[in-house]
Amino acid sequence: MNTWIKSIAFACGIASIGVVSIGAGSLLNVPGLANVATAAEQERPEFEAYVELLKDKAREHGISEDAITRAFEDIRLYERAISHDRNQPERVLTLDTYLPRAVPDWKVQQGIQKYNEHRELLEAVGEKFGVQPRFIVALWGIETNYGGYTGNFRVVSALATLAWEGRREEFFTRQLMQALEIIDAGHIEPEQMRGSWAGAMGQTQFMPSSFLSYAIDFDEDGKIDIWNSYPDVFASAANYLNQVGWRDDVTWGRQVRIPDGFDQSVAGLTTKKSLAEWQALGVRRFDGSDLPTRDDISASLVIPDDENGRIYLAYSNWDSLMRWNRSNYFVVAVGHLADRIQLGR
Repeated sequence: MNTWIKSIAFACGIASIGVVSIGAGSLLNVPGLANVATAAEQERPEFEAYVELLKDKAREHGISEDAITRAFEDIRLYERAISHDRNQPERVLTLDTYLPRAVPDWKVQQGIQKYNEHRELLEAVGEKFGVQPRFIVALWGIETNYGGYTGNFRVVSALATLAWEGRREEFFTRQLMQALEIIDAGHIEPEQMRGSWAGAMGQTQFMPSSFLSYAIDFDEDGKIDIWNSYPDVFASAANYLNQVGWRDDVTWGRQVRIPDGFDQSVAGLTTKKSLAEWQALGVRRFDGSDLPTRDDISASLVIPDDENGRIYLAYSNWDSLMRWNRSNYFVVAVGHLADRIQLGR
């Protein structure tokens, strides 16, 4: 999954494509990127030569020659991927200004419609994996606008580009080898394997490593298709959450109030307290009423902005969503959308 900081741009990787053919030469010859090239980068092989090294590595990795040929056919260097990787936007907002943009009313209404449209399938998936369907729909909505915006970068080319660029060469090379495994297993053709500039794929925006670890062939057609198959999309998202500790008997968290002079040193996801302990410290529901009396829930206090902004008690499912995307803003967006879908369906 992707990592973002106080930004409305956790989907920014899905953008228009800027491509340069492999014959374009080194980074210094890529239009618009000469200003970011360093002396060390000038010593790297040209992209075409680097691709041959990647092919050799793929053979060592056990990828078939047929898959290598098909995957690297018409390989290209993505200028846009390099630009995005080096200049990820950090549009600092507060949650109060961020949420209306991340979860507008139209997205809520579309989420309710999608939930009702796929209710039978979602409930079957939710029961099997122990995940409330509203969270599956909310993740789907936040990640790709319910599958409407999944990215059009060829994943093999994007990953090869970012490996060659060198800033995170080991990571992107590993992801590329795993993408080739997916192709070699027959799940998707290289041309159809498309996603974000960073290689996040399909309606779940899984990186290849997440695909191999969590993606599910729920429709049992012999292929895992997170691009087009709703059963596979929903089950893969639910299996991910299940595997990272999701609980279907609690929600994600709740907005709360803290008293004046509250000791904020106890805030943060590393501190866990019972609801009774938070109650004793003066934490109350947002409407001022007492916290729930359940003794089987531990929670953290999360203050994404400051004491004048929104404050939350984060339950264990908050931690699970952070495994998907390590951004408190992302978690709040998913939770907020899930809550509104629940109220409206």
